Formats: sequence, structure tokens, C-alpha cells
Amino acid sequence: MRTYRLASIAGVLLLALASSGCNRLKARDELNKGVNAFRAAQFQAAIDHFQQAASLDPRLLNARLYLAMSYFQQYAPGGESPDNKKIGQQAVDAFKNVLELDTSNATALAYIGQLYFNMKDLDHAKEYEQRRQALDPNNPEPYYWIGVIDYLHCVKNQSAARNTDIKLATPDKNGDLPPLPEKLRTNLEQQNASAVKEGMDALNKAIELKPNYDEAMAYLNLLYRQKADIESDPGARASDIKNANDWLAKALEARKQAAASPAAATSSGP
Repeated sequence: MRTYRLASIAGVLLLALASSGCNRLKARDELNKGVNAFRAAQFQAAIDHFQQAASLDPRLLNARLYLAMSYFQQYAPGGESPDNKKIGQQAVDAFKNVLELDTSNATALAYIGQLYFNMKDLDHAKEYEQRRQALDPNNPEPYYWIGVIDYLHCVKNQSAARNTDIKLATPDKNGDLPPLPEKLRTNLEQQNASAVKEGMDALNKAIELKPNYDEAMAYLNLLYRQKADIESDPGARASDIKNANDWLAKALEARKQAAASPAAATSSGP
């Protein structure tokens, strides 16, 4: 009797293993069909196949990743329509499902950060860029995005302060804004000082890792102008504006060199 029971259990296990193996084969077939649809830009069909693949084999990471990418391809960055916001959130959720299987998946972290940025959810965007930075500290890109997000935080507060008076929002002939009255400047310093420092540190690190990073140089120029706005000492303010102009010049020169390098490579002989 015991032998019979053991044989029955073994039979059930074999059937379960066979079913599991069959499901994995079906999952890979659905994955391949989804990839073909994805490459043909048939994203809704691709989503259906990838959902089937993930359902048949929940451990199939590529099915989850392609599913997230299919949602991402249908999202229009910054679009405010309910349908667009919905597809953006579906993309975020799908990439988070990737992280459930692979917590260190750099692709998922990068796309979630980008999606949150485009959805104007800067706090969450920064969180995922910081996770990328911790995962890959030698990648300049997360440092750049942290700097950009900090700048946007600062400029929002700066605009609110300066829009209290049209004169404060009017640049001089050099394009620089006038100093703020002491009370407004003090309030702005309390709001922006930590973001200015963090953003400048991040952008400097990005440039250290990628010396020709013209976008990072351009934003460092902008953050120096934010720093100038919270300086109480006129000399420090003037120094910040000079540094801003220097970084702007460096950004333009780096961009010029980058634009010239493909032509130089094409024209160079053997």
C-alpha cells in the first residue's frame, strides 16, 4: 500500500514537471512572437504575447522587460491626456515588475527614472537615478540627471520669488537677473541651498567621469546662476556669474568639438 502511494506521488510530480516544462516552452514561443511584433512596431500585439509569456513562466525576465518596453514605446513624454498617463503608469509598473526578479536591473532603473521625469514626478525620478548611481557609480548619466532635477527644483522656487515683482524677473543687458531683496533672498536660500550644492556636486562628478559632457557643463552653468541668486555677498555673486559664463563657454566648445569630430573622422585617410 505504501509503495502504491509513493508511486502515485511520483506520478503526480512527473506530470507537474512535464506541465512546467511545457509551459516554459510555450512561454518562449510567446516571447519570440512578441519580439517579432515589437520589432514590427505592433506594440499592442507584442503586449498580448509578452503577457502570455510572463503568465506561463513568471521567472522569464525578458518577457517582463519587453512588456515594459512595449508600454514605454506607446507613451508620449509629457502628454497630459488620461490615456497617455495611464500607459505611462503601466510602463512604470511593468519595469517595477522587472525589478521584482532582478533588483539590480540597470535598464529598468533607467527607464523608470526617465518615465517619472517625463511625467513630472521629479522626486521619484531622482530616487531611481540615485539607485542607478549606487548601482553603477562610474556611470556619468545618473549624476547628470540628479543635477538636472536639482536645477528644476531650484528654478521653480526662484520663479516663485521673482514673480512677486516684474522688475525682479527682468534680466539686465547681459541677461543676468538683478539681486533679490534680502528677505526674498534669505527665503530662497533656505529653499535652494541644499539642492544647489547637491546638483553642482553631481554635475561635477558627471564631468569628471565624462570630460566632454557638454550637457552637464550647460546645467552646471545654470546652477551657478542659481547659486548666485542666494549669495549675500556681492563679490561671491559676481564670482558665481563668472563661473557660470565660464562653464557655458566650455559647454559650447565641447559641443563644437563633438559636432566636428564625425567630419574629421570621415575626412581622415588611412
